[in-house]
This record gives sequence, structure tokens and C-alpha cells, in this order.
Amino acid sequence: MTRFIFITGGVVSSLGKGLASAALGALLQARGYSVRLRKLDPYLNVDPGTMSPFQHGEVYVTDDGAETDLDLGHYERFTGVPSRQSDNVTTGRIYSDVIAKERRGDYLGATVQVIPHVTDAIKEFVKADLNGEDFVLCEIGGTVGDIESLPFLEAIRQLGNELGPERSMFMHLTLVPYIAAAGELKTKPTQHSVKELLGLGIQPHVLICRMEREMPEAERRKIALFCNVRQDCVIPGLDVDSIYAVPVAYHEQGMDTVVCRHFRLPIDKKPSLTIWNDIVEAVRRPEGEVTIAVVGKYVQLPDAYKSLSEALTHGGIANNISVKLDWIDSEIFDREDVVQHLEHVHGILVPGGFGERGSEGKIKAVQFARERSIPYFGICFGMQMAVVEAARNLAGMEGASSTEFGHAAEPVVGLMTEWSKGSDVEQRGEEDDLGGTMRLGSYLCDLKPETHVAEIYRSSTISERHRHRYEVNITYREKLEAAGMIFSGLSPDGVLPEIVEYKDHPWFIGVQFHPELKSKPFDPHPLFTSFIAAAVAQSRLV
Repeated sequence: MTRFIFITGGVVSSLGKGLASAALGALLQARGYSVRLRKLDPYLNVDPGTMSPFQHGEVYVTDDGAETDLDLGHYERFTGVPSRQSDNVTTGRIYSDVIAKERRGDYLGATVQVIPHVTDAIKEFVKADLNGEDFVLCEIGGTVGDIESLPFLEAIRQLGNELGPERSMFMHLTLVPYIAAAGELKTKPTQHSVKELLGLGIQPHVLICRMEREMPEAERRKIALFCNVRQDCVIPGLDVDSIYAVPVAYHEQGMDTVVCRHFRLPIDKKPSLTIWNDIVEAVRRPEGEVTIAVVGKYVQLPDAYKSLSEALTHGGIANNISVKLDWIDSEIFDREDVVQHLEHVHGILVPGGFGERGSEGKIKAVQFARERSIPYFGICFGMQMAVVEAARNLAGMEGASSTEFGHAAEPVVGLMTEWSKGSDVEQRGEEDDLGGTMRLGSYLCDLKPETHVAEIYRSSTISERHRHRYEVNITYREKLEAAGMIFSGLSPDGVLPEIVEYKDHPWFIGVQFHPELKSKPFDPHPLFTSFIAAAVAQSRLV
């Protein structure tokens, strides 16, 4: 019997619903239950694929090619359960499906309305594509009170009635602010948020109260009394020094216990949290520190590189090292010398991105890493800029560039128009829509024997997730390899370059895919583990 837990948020956004959902999933797994996590997003975009990172943060990509909310990355990192297309839906996708059905006549002449047609579509999504999991944790994006989220809240209200209390539960996350002038925590915002939910027909069973200070029992009793919940179902959510301490912190506050009690499941057996205690211990007591420069174009918003920063942390955990990130806007190298910003770092990483802005600064960062023998990791666009740098400065192709920036005399990077995915052939054109038209999801890559990446992966074939529209042009392989760049990973048909490296460099690897999307604290990605190990070696030379 699958049980559904619906997680909503109130008062303000960015309180940590995604982390709370992921942590609860990890706790239920630690008790021996299987879980699946889903996200309902209220915005009208069909998916976040066309949204600016400054608007939405990172776009997380699943194995089956869905462009999703970054919270799905938290879900995977905390539970290890691979997300799918069916685990993230938006208002745009729901309405697109409903309108398509109306145009086909599927509603048999009925007047199509939010209730029941839109809410039915949401309910179908929540219950679809399951494999008998013990729990489905369903996070509703946005904040209670937003007009956009009303159809989703109505849908889960209906589901709660249809499933009954033995199969459904409502969890609400709110803010309990500390007012310094008054010297106390204020419960009124939480009371108003729960009142808003009650007005929509939803009585939360559990309240997660985010706060900066310990909650006195008097305030806990007050919230329980005015919000109509048991006192032990008011769960304090204090800030912690590492997101990987969240599962243990919520367990200590009784989150998983009240969930199990609600569903009449055994609560006497304690969950095994050894893995999370070990991870937190590694984060809190490292044996040293390295500095990694992340040279990108969205560095003002770290959420744009959320999976990347976490994967670097995982690499640090694997090496028992603290990883300090130096976020550098690549455009600064258009005005200032590279040396003053990069000479102190132990590794340089150029992440994915789109468009010409900041590209020349990234190329300068690549050149600095190559010439100074500093460990370099290029991901997606970072690999493409490494190829452009090699073409210009090693192979003598002064006009080398990417056609993403316009006409190129030497188009070493160009628009993909056709590629293989299993037995199918995908085709794209320059005039196609931007949304959902990239090379998305997991693809196989064959590794060249006796190369650095073959040694790191300890395999001849790998599968990694992609999200890009432009590709390194295989036509230039011979010229680039003659200049010293090794094409160490190719698509199985040998047409698409996936990995490049240099043999005579301490650590220089560029990959077309996004390895950060598969890294987890309890299973760090081998490329990040190796990169941080190289940075540690570099730190001993400085």
C-alpha cells in the first residue's frame, strides 16, 4: 500500500521544503521503506529548460531527459533514487495536456474547468508511474497564498479525502521569525499560514517550523493549540552547518517518528543513520583545505550551480578535505589580469553555460590552467572552451570558435542537427523551439584505453547525463590531437566527442556531459573525487 505525504510551504519562500522532503525520504529509507519523491511546480512554463538561471537556479536533468526543478537533485542526492520525467510537473504541462485533450474531444463536449478537469489531471500525475513504493513524498512548490498554487492545493485536498488518513498526510513548513527588538520568537506568521491552508480545506498533520533560535516549550504548545496539531507534531527546523546534517537533525526532533505513528507503522525500531553521521563527521573534521575557482557567468546566484557545488563537496568528502569555492565571473577577465585571480587556487573549473557573454574570459582561464599545470575540469561549455583554446593556441587556428556565437572561420564547436539515442535518431534545426530540443538525458560513451578517464572510471563504457545544443566538431579531431589534445571519450558511433584530456598535464579533463548530476555524498562521482585529489596534490606544491 502506497502512502502519500504532501509537503507545502508558507509565510515566505526558500525555507527548505526540498531539503525537508529529501531528508524525510532518507529517514524513511533508513527505517527500511521504499520512497519516491515528486515536485509540483506552479509556474506556467512547461519545464524550467528555457528559464534563466537567475530566475530559477539550476535545471536538473534526469536519466530519461526531463529538465526539472533543482529540488529533484536534492531528492536524488539524499535517497539515491533516480528521478524520472514523471516526478516533476508544472502548471504549464498540466494545462497543455488538458487543452490537448479538449482539442481532441476527449471531454465529450463538457465545459472544461479547473475543477474537475485540471485537478483531475494533477491527481493522475501524482498517482501515475509508481512501482509499489511504500511512500510518495509530494512537494508543492511556491508558498500558500499564491494564486498560482491553488489548483495544486485543491488537488491534494481531494486526494487526501479520497485516500483517507491511513494513506495520506499533510506536512506544512513555515517560518517562526525571531524579533530582536522584542527578544522572542513570533508564532503569528505560522498561525496565519495554517489558517490560509484551513481556508482551502487542508488541515496539516505536522508543522515544520524553520527558526534561528531554539523553540521554548511555551511557543511549541502555543503553535500546537492554535494550529490544531499535537505538540510533538510541531517539529523545530533549526539551521545546521551542513545540509547533510538535516536528516539527523529532523530525526532528533521526531519527524520520522510522528510520520510512522500517523500511518500506524512500528516506531520502536530506530533508523540506521550511520551513513549520515559519517558524512557529517567528514564535513566537520577535514584534514585540510583546497581552493577551487569556479569560472562561470551565473556566479552571482550559487543555486545556478547547485549540483556542481555539492559534487565538489562530495569530492572533498571522499578525500577528507574541505573544498573552498572561489566564484569568479568570467567577464572580469575581459578587464583584469587572469593571474591575480587564479594564481592562488589549487584547481580551476569552468561549468556549463549558454551564449557568448563571458566566453573569452573562460578561454583565458583554460589557457592559464593548461600553461601553469593547474588541475582543470571543464564541464559541457567548459569542455567546448577548452577545445577552442587548444585550437587557437596549440593548433594555430586563430579563427577557431563556436557557431553558437555567430559565424566562425574554424567552427570547432557547432550546432548538433542529428544524433543517435539508442536505436532512434534525434533531429533538430536552428529554427526549432528552444524548450526541450537539446541533447537531454543519459547517453553512453566509450572510453579510450590507457587514458586518464579510463583509469578514473575503471571501465571502458560509461553512461552520463547531457544538456546541450552544441557539440565539438569531430572533423577537427586530427588537427587537435596532433597539437596534443586527446579525444579520450566518444559516442558509441564515434561521431560525438565526449571527453578530452592532455597526457602531459597533472589533471586536465573536459567532458561534454554533466557528471555533477550523478554525484551523491555517500557515492561521490569518480571525476570529482579524482579532481579534488589532484587539487590536494597541487596544494602541496604551492
